[in-house]
Amino acid sequence: MKSIPQVSGFRIASPIVSGILWAIIWLAAGTLLVSLLLYSSSMNENEIVPWVFGVHGFASFCGGFVSARRSGRRGWYIGLATGFLYALIVLLSSYLANDIGWTVRILSMLGICCAAGAFGGMLGVNTGSAGKRR
Repeated sequence: MKSIPQVSGFRIASPIVSGILWAIIWLAAGTLLVSLLLYSSSMNENEIVPWVFGVHGFASFCGGFVSARRSGRRGWYIGLATGFLYALIVLLSSYLANDIGWTVRILSMLGICCAAGAFGGMLGVNTGSAGKRR
């Protein structure tokens, strides 16, 4: 008898798409946490910017980690690509929702996401089972 994960057979083939999916999941969890922090404390919305950058950096780190782990090679490159695509998706959705303009914050978020994704990729490629089989 086969277990449930073997019966369903659903698996994302691309490591970058899998990493972006996990980054979005961690973004949702971080957004919920920051929203609860903003609601339960006396913090203003102007003081929340470092927390938002931290959530995006952590989500990009996790996405780069997962994508490089799934890829099994070129960790910093796969992680950097995942972080860059994640940042572009977030910026595109922000632009479409609020019609934001280009500021230094956008470039800093892009840099944070790319650096965190590359660092996560460097760590993730060394934990994957694909590198041990070679």
